[in-house]
Amino acid sequence: MIAVVGVLGALGLAIGSFLNVVIYRVPNGLSVVAPASACPGCETPIKGRDNVPLLSWLLLGGRCRSCRMRISARYPAIELVTGLAFIGVALVFTPAVVTAATIGQALASAAVLAALLYFAAISVALTMIDVDVHRLPNAIVYPAYPVMAVLVTAAALAGGDAGRLVPALIGAAGSLLFYFILAFAYPGGMGLGDVKLAGVIGMLLGFLGWPQLAVGIASAFALGGVFGIVLIALRRGGRKTGIPFGPWMLLGAWIGIFAGEPLAQAYLTLVGIR
Repeated sequence: MIAVVGVLGALGLAIGSFLNVVIYRVPNGLSVVAPASACPGCETPIKGRDNVPLLSWLLLGGRCRSCRMRISARYPAIELVTGLAFIGVALVFTPAVVTAATIGQALASAAVLAALLYFAAISVALTMIDVDVHRLPNAIVYPAYPVMAVLVTAAALAGGDAGRLVPALIGAAGSLLFYFILAFAYPGGMGLGDVKLAGVIGMLLGFLGWPQLAVGIASAFALGGVFGIVLIALRRGGRKTGIPFGPWMLLGAWIGIFAGEPLAQAYLTLVGIR
């Protein structure tokens, strides 16, 4: 299992390197495959030896090999965050693959693992893009629907539990409707990009379970609300200050994924239902 986690961590670093390209090019309507990455200062194409995640930036001292222009620490930071995200997902969800009693269960767990790794990657990209330009690009959100649908369907069918697709569909449709109503009622506080992303999040969390869905959605608003209060307290914004909500939706989703079950049980116990 340690070897699998290590491999997935290395994969995360490599994907993080690609996400740096996605984060810059997609909002600008540029291709993510061509042309090859180059130094923005001297326009020298970046060679393979200078494109090794984390290591190349460290060995080059954070500068271009050709013109010595400074390279932002944001690039290796995104690589590192993506690598750590992959490791975190692998540590929690790989054991189900390794210890599965049947091939079907192993395939189902592997499909869930793949869905979460994919979600981790787009979470990093969408968070940074929303912070940068206050948009959640359709080029990333729309493809997430078929990808997530295929993975959760594969997990349900391989595990012999097609019934799990029902809460996935309810989660997707319910989240879309809920966010659409909010966007319609408060046009300045919720964007259509948030509405579109809500369906992807609802599908994944609904598939994982009702507690994950409830905690994931509630956490997004709790985190966004706390952030808004902090901004007001620090006099960095007011009640009408627009803040990107996508990052809080994604962070809330991850809270639901990793801690939805215990948090839901703790809440029910607190209010006396359990």
